Order: sequence, then structure tokens, then C-alpha cells
Amino acid sequence: MLKYEAIASDLRKQITDGVFVPGQQLALEKEMCTQYNVSRITIKRAVDELVKEGLVVKRRGSGTFVKSLEDEDVKELSMANQFNGFAATFKGRKVGTKVLRFDIVHPEEEVAAKLQMSVDDFIYDIVRVRSLDDEPIVVEYTQMPIQLIPGIKRQVLEHSIYGYIEEDLKLKIQSAHRTVRAVMPTDEEKQELDIKGILPLLEVTQVAFLDDGRPFEFSIARHRGDRNVFRSVSIR
Repeated sequence: MLKYEAIASDLRKQITDGVFVPGQQLALEKEMCTQYNVSRITIKRAVDELVKEGLVVKRRGSGTFVKSLEDEDVKELSMANQFNGFAATFKGRKVGTKVLRFDIVHPEEEVAAKLQMSVDDFIYDIVRVRSLDDEPIVVEYTQMPIQLIPGIKRQVLEHSIYGYIEEDLKLKIQSAHRTVRAVMPTDEEKQELDIKGILPLLEVTQVAFLDDGRPFEFSIARHRGDRNVFRSVSIR
């Protein structure tokens, strides 16, 4: 992790943990340079990351201030813009994982194209139900190239795949392309998500990339529509 990324991560955690409250001014660049023992350019890059995420705002001549967002908004924005993974995003709360499928298969043509691989290669085919405080809220369908992400075992699936990729494989996750739409659940999804009656799901389709540009994941996450909110922050 680069210095500015580590500083941005530290500041982000302080915001989401409530150390910095909405409307509070962050330390001046000069003070943060001393605190983190880095240059002003490094501090500026770190703060710019938080600006892009919508967590702070710069006011000319005044400084940098935490945006007035509700706690849930901040957490959702952090989850939408970072690759901490489900468990890390909701650290401190009871997070559960139920593995429904863990197979090794050949990818379909569409998936192979998105992952820039051959249909003759192999991928992990994973289906998991993620719960928060004992309440199932999302079904995740994940496919990853085995050659790029080797060694995944069931124990990894029950904890954090992203944590395994970055901490064990020492790969850097950088970006993702996402599309969002409303869909109706299948009978199996209704059962796994404990849905009674009619309830649309929020479907997020994603292709995620490493810092060298290689796609490492194609996933479809289907969230309970009454337990999830999609928010976006636009920066001009």
C-alpha cells in the first residue's frame, strides 16, 4: 500500500468510526505532514481520495471538512468506493457467510470475455449468502480465474476473498465497473433471503480489476431491496 493510500485509509476509518464528526475540520496539511511524516503532496493525494469518495469537502481559504452525512451514508459510500470486502465494511457487527456452491468450471463465453480469458481455462464458480446480524441480505454469485487467483479454499469463502487476495496473494485491488438494476428474486433467492410475498432485489453486476489492469472477478450480487440503499456521489 502506498503512503497516501495508507493515510487515506486511516482518515477514512476515523470518519466512519466517528472520531471526526460531520462538519468537523480536518487538521491542516502542514499539521498532517508532521503527524504522518510525509510531504504535502502525499497529504494532498490522500485527502483528494476522500473528496472523490464524498466523505470530505475542501473549502477555499478555510480547510477540509467532514461532509454532513448520516453514519449509514458514510458506511455505504465507503463500501461503494472501496474494496474492503463485506466483512471489513461491517467490522464490529455480526457478519455471516453461507456457502451454497463452490465449484471449478469452464467459463461461459460472456464471462470469459469479461475476464479476458479462454473458455478452455478454469474459473471458481462461487455462490454465497451474506448476512448481517443474523439477517440474510445478499446472495453473491462470483467467478474468478484460477490461474490469476490460485489457492482459494472453502475457509477463504467463509471469511474474506478480498482479504485473501490482498493479504495472502499480495495483489492490489484497484477498481471496478458496475451496473445496477432492480430484479425479481428466484424461488431459491426468496428462500435464502427469507423473503415473504413480493420484494424486488437490487442487483449489482461487477467486473473488478487489479492495479495492473487485469480483471480478476465477475460477480452478480442480489441485495434485498428493503435492506439496501444505492447512493452515488458526483464530483465535478
